[in-house]
This record gives sequence, C-alpha cells and structure tokens, in this order.
Amino acid sequence: MSIQLQSHIAGRWIGQQPAQTLLSAVNGRAVASTHAEAVDFAEALAYARRTGIPALMALDFQQRAERLKALAKYLATHKEMLYALSAHTGATRNDGWIDIEGGAGTLSAYAAIGTNELPSGNLVHEGPAFPLGKKGGFAGTHILVPRGGVAVHIDAFNFPVWGLLEKFAPSFLAGMPCIAKPATSTSYLTEALVRLIEQSGILPAGSLQLVIGGTGDLLDRLEGPDVVTFTGSADTAARLRVNANLVRHAIPFNAEADSLNCAILAPDVTPNDEEFELFVKEVAREMTVKAGQKCTAIRRAIVPRQHLDAVAERLRARLAKVVVGDPAREDVRMGALASRAQQADVAERVELLLQGAELVHGARDGFAPVGDGVSDGAFFAPTLLLSRKPLEHDAAHDVEAFGPVSTLMPYDGIDEALALAARGRGSLVGTLVTRDPATAARAIPVAAAWHGRLLVLDREAAAESTGHGSPLPQLKHGGPGRAGGGEELGGLRAVKHYLQRAALQGSPSMLAAITGEHVRGAAVRESEVHPFRRHFEDLSIGDSLRTHRRTVGEADIVAFGGISGDYFYMHFDDVAAKQSPFGKRIAHGYFVLSAAAGLFVSPSPGPVLANYGLDTLRFVKPVGIGDTIQARLTCKRKIDRNKKDASGQGQGVVAWDVEVSNQDGELVASYDILTLVAKKPVAQA
Repeated sequence: MSIQLQSHIAGRWIGQQPAQTLLSAVNGRAVASTHAEAVDFAEALAYARRTGIPALMALDFQQRAERLKALAKYLATHKEMLYALSAHTGATRNDGWIDIEGGAGTLSAYAAIGTNELPSGNLVHEGPAFPLGKKGGFAGTHILVPRGGVAVHIDAFNFPVWGLLEKFAPSFLAGMPCIAKPATSTSYLTEALVRLIEQSGILPAGSLQLVIGGTGDLLDRLEGPDVVTFTGSADTAARLRVNANLVRHAIPFNAEADSLNCAILAPDVTPNDEEFELFVKEVAREMTVKAGQKCTAIRRAIVPRQHLDAVAERLRARLAKVVVGDPAREDVRMGALASRAQQADVAERVELLLQGAELVHGARDGFAPVGDGVSDGAFFAPTLLLSRKPLEHDAAHDVEAFGPVSTLMPYDGIDEALALAARGRGSLVGTLVTRDPATAARAIPVAAAWHGRLLVLDREAAAESTGHGSPLPQLKHGGPGRAGGGEELGGLRAVKHYLQRAALQGSPSMLAAITGEHVRGAAVRESEVHPFRRHFEDLSIGDSLRTHRRTVGEADIVAFGGISGDYFYMHFDDVAAKQSPFGKRIAHGYFVLSAAAGLFVSPSPGPVLANYGLDTLRFVKPVGIGDTIQARLTCKRKIDRNKKDASGQGQGVVAWDVEVSNQDGELVASYDILTLVAKKPVAQA
C-alpha cells in the first residue's frame, strides 16, 4: 500500500487526492503518490511572514542554536524509519548514512557554530569599529541583522534528507522561516522527515513548510527580503535565476548545480606508490556511492598518459567486484538510480559520451543486479569510459551522466592536466592526488579559479580524509561557472547569506548601544564594585575599571626572563638594544600582559570562573625600564549560552576589552580577555 503524500502549509497537512505515483527504484512498486490539490502559495508566504518570522525573532541566535541541537538528537533517535524509506530511493545503508545521519550531523554542526560564534541577541557586530574622525567622536563599523524575509529552498532528488537540512540549518539560525520544495521522485522521504520534525514540537510555528509537487507561482510572489536557494541541474538553475520577479526585486538566488568534477593524478605518482591506489579507490568510490548520483561525484579522471593503462586496469578490476542490486541485501554495495526516468537519462547521456570515447567497463561485463524484483528497478552498471584525445573532444567536458559514470582522460604535463580540469567551466570540487608538495603548491592556485573546493590527497591525509565528494558544514559548498556560482555551507559564512549587512556610522557611544558591544571611545561606567565581583546577570556592557599604576624596573625584566627562559637580546643586551630601532632595552611583551593582569585581577574567589583565551592581541608600543603602565578593563560583550556546569551552576561568556597605556597615555598593548562568569546561584526551594 503506497503513502499519500501531503504538503505542510500554514500549520496543517493538505492533500487527499492522489496524483503522480512514485515508484520504488529497487523493484518498481508503488511507494507513494503526490497530491492533486494545488498549494495556495499566497497563504504559505503570509503564514511564514505573520507567524514564522515573529516566532523565530522571539528567539535569539543562541536559542535557535539550542533548537537545532535538540532537533538533531530527536532525528537521530528516529532514524530507522527514514532508513527504511531511503532504501526505496535505491540507497544502500551506507548511502542512507550519508543522507540521514549526515543531515542530522549538519544540524549539530550549525548548532555548535551558533553557540560558539554568534551572540545572544539578533544582531551580529561585524567589527571592529574604527574611527572616522580625528577627535574620536565619530566612528564606523558593520552589522548583520535578520533579513525579515522567507527562505525558499528547492532541492534535488539525490539527498532527500541532507538536502533539506543543510539549507534549513543556516537559514533557521539566521531567523528566516523556510518553504522547502524537494524533488518529486524522492519526496516521500523528505515528507517523512518533515513529519518527524513537526511531531518533535521543537521548532516554532511557521519555521518550516513543505511543498509536494510544483512551485506554481511561488517565485512570482516573493519580495525583496526573501532568499531562494536551488540545488539541481545547471539548466534548471539558469532558467530559475532569470525569473522576472527575482530580477526585479534583486532577490538573492544561490545555486548549487551539478558539475563535471575531476580528479587529477599528479605526474609524480607511480603505480608503485600508495597514492596511486588512493586515486583508483577514490574514483571507484565516487562512481558507486549513491550510484554516482552526487553533484560532487568524479566525472573526469585525469591521469598521466604513461599511467593510463595501469589506471584503467585497476579501475576495471575494482568495478568488476562491485555487487549491484537490492540495498536490503548485505552483499550489495551499490543500489539503483532514483527512478526509471533517471535511468533512461543516464543511458542517453552515456551514448553522447561514447561519441568521443570508448567503453572500458560497463553493462557488457556481466552486469546482473541481485535481489527479488530488481528487473523492474532503475539499476545502471558502473560505467568507465576512456577519451584518448580529451583536448579534441568536448563531450566529456560538456555532458554529465548523473549516475555511476566516469571518463578517463590522459594528459602530458601538469599544465595540460589543469587545462583539462578548466574545460569543465566551473566545478563544485576537484581532487589532486600527489606526493609532492611543490606540485600541489603549483597546481592548486591555478585549479582554485575553477573550483569551489579542492582536496589534496596523499597518504598522510588519507587516514582521516572524508573524501572527494563529502561537503562539510564548516567548508563552502558551491562552485563557479557551471556549478552555479553560489555558496552553501561554509560555517558562519552560510548563516551570513541569510543576514543583511549594513554599514553603521555614529558616535562610539551610539555604536556601543546599537551593537550591544563596547566600542572604544564610548562612555564607560566605573563604580566601587570591581567588575570581576559581579555575576553574569549584573554585568552591563561598559562596566569598567581603571587600575592603579606600576613602574617597570630592570628587576622585573630579569625576573621574567628567568621564569620564562626568554633571554632575547632586546631585553638583556644593553649595547645591542641601543643599536636597535627602539634605542633601549625593553620589557617582554608577555611581561606587560602579566603585569596588566596583576593590575586588574580581583584575587579572591568570585563569579569569574576561568580565563580561557585572548583575542586581537597587539603590542602597540614598547615598554622600557622606568616606564609606568596602567590598564583599563571594560566589559565588552556578553553571550548567554544557557549552559550549566556539572553542579548545575549557570554561566555565561564575557569578553573584556583591555587597554594598557604608559605614563604619557599612549596605548602599549590591546587585547580582549575571554572569561566564563557564573550566574547567581538559584535559590533552593
């Protein structure tokens, strides 16, 4: 019995009448039906704007990060239901792991990014602020704020879970409600995911809506603050990008399109090297994982001409061992394509490729999928082609068979290899397999102009490498030219795609009030209570302490040198120091830091629990024997990460601005101190 799929619009599930029947990629049986009812996109957008945006903005970055973390845990506990459906897409257990647990892992990664890199509010100060006038009363900086719009995510068929979650995570973190439209052929798995998300109750109302079927007039109804992201074919991306409404309102459009990614075997690698086998393994893996249906898969394997036959033979032998069939069988290592339509499309494109290539391995070599009912499935043989004159034939650089298909091509010299790589006209990812750092240093800057991500693979990296085709949340996913010209993922960069950047000018006091972060030159508050004696809740931005003074003597320099072992001539050799640009012996920079800490610490136990680092440290001017230093400590930034220690004591993060000056009022050292500060103890009932 097949599933009746529904769209989730305006807080309810709609769709009772079946429309298109979706078949199992494994055995051709009905899995689900789309619905015939049209989606009211005016209602969907109104709900996102009137309900979703206020609900998300009632939370801050830290609280939304908490929700992502909770959702990742929830999905991990319900993953087996998703795995069961995933098999119908043709995915093996390993393929499903990439999609399902990779998706949950992406949520966790963005939860950590939000916790560690974003403030407690809904404004990011992209500082530092800098003076715009001579007297210090006028300054400038940049801020990032939520756009106040809706994110429309249009996803491809090959990753029904990860595809939605990797777009949802950064947009949700940025405070944008999402309308997700998965590719129809595998939308039954995405619908199951969204049902789990809704059942969890973790997300605020309006955070995520789901469209099963077409997008209708959705793009025509979008407004300036909205964002559109797309993953799929380059042709579809090009068509959507020029939607008149998107162009008219300058609505950001981020595309991640399929591309003709390549792997280059460097000329320094021989068949006897470990790297040679790493290259063969990587190409074979990218051909067979997800049945080659990854936008990052290796479509072109570029090898030195003298090693062409050796590479072909080893790849042929490895591919011959791949068991293809029903993913439910333990012996199966490659499943089916997503649909019979996809199977036909790949076959058609292979025929186009064969016009300029020869077949090295394919269906003729005993291809026989295993399992019950597989004759009605969408299976395709791992197919290795060889283009002997790749500079003369364009097909391998223009035609992508989105399946277990790759083309070998020889080169003469690394420059020719790089030229072949560039013939793809923009790729998501490329791999260079080499033993030689000099080769990597020469090739990568050239290749980077045409690739969004580059993997340099050698035996040292291999032990921990996530592989050519694995986008990571911390790194950009996207590429130039044919690959769409966009960026997805990339850590904090991805979140910033959904925020609006604005330049900000004003007095330091005004900038501090707006950004929630102390800006030098702004008014400070001094009191008899040392800032280190205040609990997290009682601290305010601008709370400040101006310390007593300390004169630096020769004994300080000698003692610090003895303790640290730092006997650099500038501190101890009077003759050499006089010949230096400073003209005299100077104190160790780290002594100045230590002496400043002695000036501003509050030594008895208190709310400040730990100092865990310094940021933006600069030694601005030298401190000589006889100079007198003084410090100013100011509460610069507070982040409430809503965390407690093992005993249940709440704590937050406080960054302190430190200015160390000399007797002439000149700045000699500048830095931020990062501390954990306790909250007030919770009263016991």
